[in-house]
Amino acid sequence: MSLNFDLTGQTAVITGGSGIIGSVIAKELAKKGVRVAIIGRSTDKAKAVADQIIRDGGTAIFCEADVLDKKSLEEAKNFVCAVFGKVDILINGAGGNDTKATTSEELSFFDIQADSLKKVFDLNVTGAILTTQVFGKLFAKEGSGCVINISSMAAYHPLTKTVAYSAAKAAVNNFTQWMAVHFNQNYSTKIRVNAIAPGFLLTSQNRFLMQDESGELTERGQSVLTKTPMGRFGEPEELVGAILWLCSDAASFVNGAVIPIDGGFSAHWGV
Repeated sequence: MSLNFDLTGQTAVITGGSGIIGSVIAKELAKKGVRVAIIGRSTDKAKAVADQIIRDGGTAIFCEADVLDKKSLEEAKNFVCAVFGKVDILINGAGGNDTKATTSEELSFFDIQADSLKKVFDLNVTGAILTTQVFGKLFAKEGSGCVINISSMAAYHPLTKTVAYSAAKAAVNNFTQWMAVHFNQNYSTKIRVNAIAPGFLLTSQNRFLMQDESGELTERGQSVLTKTPMGRFGEPEELVGAILWLCSDAASFVNGAVIPIDGGFSAHWGV
């Protein structure tokens, strides 16, 4: 059996596709001949990513949808299918944290509000489940498909301060494994569900924890680098190789896996 990394002509749906990580994934998939559908709550941002892909010679569309609104996801699915005819890949890229669900000197654990906790769980977990319900139905019908979720180092080792985010990403890992088994046992052994677990990148989600207003590392930021054997933060582009592999036939026997891309963070216990 020869390794086949070719993705030419496939269609990928990416939620959160206008974000830092999602947009990089979308652009790199398009360079490999994948037709990309970018789904986001902001049509302006999604359109900007799609327009850039088109200017670079790729194929892309965009549409507005909320991963917590199943009706809008159904409408997005119908639109993508009307334009491209099928969906081969689903990347659940929508997610994030909230300062109101993160402990700090100003906010103690005991004062975090339930709606703030729910917001983080919904965005990372419920949104991935609802989106997989909608687009996964296409995979169940066709008997093939690839789902990739976005986990985090916080799922491996709960991080201080991020009480909701750590728990939510652990749930993403569990859902990834559950869905992989469910699709195989009930619909097709040619449907695969995996996840990547990025290490520490400087994004809008975590920059406030890693750097102060002057751009200097916070104590937490320095701790992250100390525990990362490679001694640096990652770049969004460094996530794409694993995505391309997981989407391709080269990963045809990879299912229910969570792949760390973390510079060795998860391998090092600090001693």
